[in-house]
Amino acid sequence: MINRRTFLACTAAGALILSVRANSQQSGKLPRVALVFGAVPIADMAGAEPTSPLARAFVHGLRDLGWIDGANVIVERRSGEGREGRIPILMRELVASRVDVIVTTFPLEASRATGSIPIVALDDNPVYDRLVLNLARPERNITGIGSEADPAINAKRMQLLKDLAPKASRLVILGNNPGPGQSTFRPETEAAARALGITLISVEAKTVEQLQTALAALTRDRPDAMLVSDFAVNYAHPGLITDFAAKHRIPAMYFRREFVDAGGLISYGSNLTDQLQRAAGLVDKILRGAKPADLPFQLPTKLELVVNLKAAKALGLTIPQSLLLRADEVIQ
Repeated sequence: MINRRTFLACTAAGALILSVRANSQQSGKLPRVALVFGAVPIADMAGAEPTSPLARAFVHGLRDLGWIDGANVIVERRSGEGREGRIPILMRELVASRVDVIVTTFPLEASRATGSIPIVALDDNPVYDRLVLNLARPERNITGIGSEADPAINAKRMQLLKDLAPKASRLVILGNNPGPGQSTFRPETEAAARALGITLISVEAKTVEQLQTALAALTRDRPDAMLVSDFAVNYAHPGLITDFAAKHRIPAMYFRREFVDAGGLISYGSNLTDQLQRAAGLVDKILRGAKPADLPFQLPTKLELVVNLKAAKALGLTIPQSLLLRADEVIQ
């Protein structure tokens, strides 16, 4: 027996499909939403039930709001597959094809390609990255989700690492983004390092070849700990990084839980799956007529701490009970 809530949702979805189909018959096309990732394999983004949990969260988020891919909306999926140089090309192609909305983790590249097509951005810090001047009123063609609005987040990550490895004094930041947002975060990061007695070593890699070279160099000059930041190439190769850390017994802090799921030690950051679901809500508003300039940027409702006990044991680390009690999830 179908319950009242399901019945109402199905009725609303059906009404939306009929409405959009009627409009599309007049305009000759369905609205097209581009979903652009930097690292997710394009094959994992395909279909009604994508293998990628990120693409799946977005498609399901749209579906929950009555937007069915292929019925009343078309979701165009694109990925740089770990090659950042591909992103500007993809953006230009999408703008040339006149998609109706662009959803992306690369909003700077999207904003350079268009000043008119609505952009739903998943960005660390939209103000510091100069996407907008005001989170409450973007006043541009961009809105979205800001994932790391707190400049002190790296300080918190370093403190958590220090709790795990008290003797650590040399910390490598893998993927030290030189962009405006991370430049603003840098004073907070450096001040925290000084307070903790940590020497920072910055290593940047934009391609998998550069990442492999950087990791090889770290085998010759081994750090005490590692902080892995939000670079596309890092996100594209979590196993490469977590395997390296495990093999060389380097405690590492990651910016997302996907690395801990791949065998990494610990992560502290926003949940990207949740952000994609919330991005679907912003797309829904835009497709119904709202302007991005009038839609405030949303901030994370929660930062999650995930710990991998198996990884800790392999590294010979004991997780403090106080940290385990703070963890949102402990992987056995």
